[in-house]
Amino acid sequence: MENSWQKVPARILEGHRVASGLNGNPSYPGGTLKMQQPVFQKLGLDLSEYYPGTLNVSVAPLKYRVVKPRMTFRNVHWHPDDPPEDFSFFDARLLREGESSVAGFVYYPHPETKPKHFQASDVLEFLFPFVGGLEYGMNITLEIPTEQMVVE
Repeated sequence: MENSWQKVPARILEGHRVASGLNGNPSYPGGTLKMQQPVFQKLGLDLSEYYPGTLNVSVAPLKYRVVKPRMTFRNVHWHPDDPPEDFSFFDARLLREGESSVAGFVYYPHPETKPKHFQASDVLEFLFPFVGGLEYGMNITLEIPTEQMVVE
């Protein structure tokens, strides 16, 4: 069955800057994504093509609802001191006016297993290859398959 892609209006937000390591937290040298990448690689998900930081967006006033992730990894031990977490990934595309769309993922650490750095209920994190020209506060359009996640 082919995916039905829902267009999602969103606004770029500044995140906790932990995924990218730009917050300088010595507990996560180079950022959480750099630490997680080899673990996900062993589990069968290659994130080497993606920027090692998340694009945080608000879909407010809408909210998202998880339907069926493309992939889920449970009990992932990626940090020596933090408890294991569950992660799901959903297909996503960033639409750029006059340009080709950029394929990526919604990166979804399950809130019930995430020990800290929680997101508001209207905020999603995305993984894309590096995309220039994006700025905090910018309005963008994303696409997510409704079979995987619904934004309403």
